[in-house]
Amino acid sequence: MQFYMAPMEGLTGYIFRNAYQKHYGGIDRYFTPFITNRKLNHRELQDVLPEHNAGMDVVPQILTNRAKDFLCIAEELEKLGYRTVNLNLGCPSGTVVAKNRGAGFLALPDELDAFLEEIFRECPLGISIKTRIGKDSGEEWERLLAIYEKYPLEELIIHPRVQKDFYKNTVRLEAYGMAVDRSRHSLCYNGDICAKDDYGRLVSRFPGTEKIMIGRGLLKRPWLIGELRGRLPESTGSCEEFRGADKGMADARVAQQAKTHETAQKERFLAFHDDILHGYLAVMSGDKNTLFKMKELWVYFAESFTDSGKYMKKIRKSERIAEYEAHVAALFREQELK
Repeated sequence: MQFYMAPMEGLTGYIFRNAYQKHYGGIDRYFTPFITNRKLNHRELQDVLPEHNAGMDVVPQILTNRAKDFLCIAEELEKLGYRTVNLNLGCPSGTVVAKNRGAGFLALPDELDAFLEEIFRECPLGISIKTRIGKDSGEEWERLLAIYEKYPLEELIIHPRVQKDFYKNTVRLEAYGMAVDRSRHSLCYNGDICAKDDYGRLVSRFPGTEKIMIGRGLLKRPWLIGELRGRLPESTGSCEEFRGADKGMADARVAQQAKTHETAQKERFLAFHDDILHGYLAVMSGDKNTLFKMKELWVYFAESFTDSGKYMKKIRKSERIAEYEAHVAALFREQELK
């Protein structure tokens, strides 16, 4: 199985990616948050510079509904050495959709078809697509899939929700199944893989699945890939395998082993967090801007702990880095991971 890290705007930029690769790894391919400017702005350029992505397979993602803009961005990325780009047809944000971009473009299949015809005719780079299954209704998917089948996609990444679902409601696995049955493309599944059980249900229903993209699940459980690959960061087996191998041990020793593993997990998570924090401090001015970025991550990080409520109130109110770090240290010291 190949695992991809999903692009999450404002969250999974190069600082995050480098910290994740250092402390957890296991990702076969990273996708950058979307690029929109024909001439890459400073933030976009920093995110895709080869020296900021060393040792990782990174694919830049483009968000536009204008073929000329797509081709201009692709040209800039080619100059940086990229050979593949990804088209964002999945972002459900209201501001994006209002401009008929991202998942909003799916409501205009004729225009989308013409757009794809032009970029596949003119672009020298390989192109993959990350898509939802429609804007308003799952019934849109059959036509959209037929359009995608016309073009030589490097791969088709499918998040089986419509735009109006945002990230709520159950993923529509029957739509992914339609692609499995009909598509000639290399497929990647994306959506609601946040635990080992989610992964198990997917591969049980679609045993031919070879690629899975994960976004929110990796922010909630950064060690998730290790679990899905059947190993732990400090072990050669999963939790279940670890316990099974030690059935003959005294209960006290098993408990101590589990405690040791918990401590190692928290130390790794905190080191991962600290590298992100220090990465932002190195490139941003002032505590306020860095804390804003870190608090965005804590929307997801908080779900890694059994009871983070009172700590999160203090983290959100922090106005200085030293104050913030003290509250984070208390959370890691006093709470257990889920």
